[in-house]
Amino acid sequence: MSQTQYDTLVSARWIITVEQDGEVLENHAIAIKDGQIAAIIPANQCAAISANEKLELGNHVLMPGLINLHGHSAMTLLRGLADDKALMDWLNNHIWPAEGKHVQDDFVFDGSCLAMAEMIRGGTTTINDMYFYHAAMGRAGLASGMRTFVGCSILEFPTNYASNADEYISKGMAERSEFLGEELITFTLAPHAPYTVSDATFRKVVDLAEREDMRIHCHIHETADEVNNSVKELQQRPLARLQQLGLLSPRLIAAHMVHLNAEEIDIVARHGVAVAHNPASNMKLASGIAPVQQLLAAGVAVGIGTDGAASNNKLDMMAETRLAALLAKVGTLDPTAVPAATAIRMATLNGARALGIADKVGSVKVGKQADLIAIDLSALETAPAFDPVSHVVYAAGREQVSHVWVKGRCLLNARQLQTMDEVALKARGEDWRNRILAR
Repeated sequence: MSQTQYDTLVSARWIITVEQDGEVLENHAIAIKDGQIAAIIPANQCAAISANEKLELGNHVLMPGLINLHGHSAMTLLRGLADDKALMDWLNNHIWPAEGKHVQDDFVFDGSCLAMAEMIRGGTTTINDMYFYHAAMGRAGLASGMRTFVGCSILEFPTNYASNADEYISKGMAERSEFLGEELITFTLAPHAPYTVSDATFRKVVDLAEREDMRIHCHIHETADEVNNSVKELQQRPLARLQQLGLLSPRLIAAHMVHLNAEEIDIVARHGVAVAHNPASNMKLASGIAPVQQLLAAGVAVGIGTDGAASNNKLDMMAETRLAALLAKVGTLDPTAVPAATAIRMATLNGARALGIADKVGSVKVGKQADLIAIDLSALETAPAFDPVSHVVYAAGREQVSHVWVKGRCLLNARQLQTMDEVALKARGEDWRNRILAR
């Protein structure tokens, strides 16, 4: 009987599986074959294993890749353009005017590539995005090798991309057809928010999502003003309106969800809605502290997102995971809220659940696809290492991510990007800075 020949065998001091909260395998290796986790093997048996590549990582953690559940990748080109503003001032007077002048296919491709390089270097393997010029985002996903969810933004008002809701939908679906054979590229429907989308359009989105089996990605209850204005104008809170329109279902990924009462948390849980928590953006825009502990206690799949670099200002999922744990504690005055293992689950398996891919990724399990990252804990800043789960959340930084794989393909090797040209990306970013400043 012939021995299995693996593609890659990676050994490390610790493997955080996320199969069970806090489960850590010490001195084990992961064998990768045909893009999948083929075996998990004690390190002392590795010498007898045959693999095309063997990587011994020593004082590293191996764990599932991080899943960024809410982002606007192309907006990386607007990083730092307008800071310290309230959300609607930031949007109406700074971001939307800049987008009106500059957002085209090349802006989206270049900005998304820059964002993906940053995310890969920070251990993110999946991005759930929402923007315009979706084919450009899809091409960036293919160029980077990231697992990419392309959100087709839908609004009632015109932008460079489309003139009305029907055109946003038709153009997005046409671009989706170009990528139907690409396993790592998935399109979603992304009605922007209750205050920018009509009832009729929301109904169309629900029908189309059911017909085409697509996820829905929407900003909901991000600010107190959003909720209060809805009550003033429509005599109901946005979530109640969306419930009446049929939007609440396991297809929905609700971004932010900062301002929720107990009844709304129960409604979200009963309908199977997933939530994308964006702690840094919510803090920077002073939107508030989302009731994450209460949502988790109700059984809601709460994942973590960065939002866009224009409102964060970095795409650092390790920092977001730490903030998610800390904000939950200060928001409830309970130091046991969202412990480290739960925070890691939010950044990995919960994100996979929200996207409907928990059978493929989100934990280290034989048969799942090899979306993996390695984090080097040998640094002075993470010595000594009593508990790797704690260290990943509370002590380590994205600069300690050494390796990244998506479906077994190495995207980052010893901190070096493997699919993207760092020098060229920085040059493109500088070119866009000059173009934006010139107008």
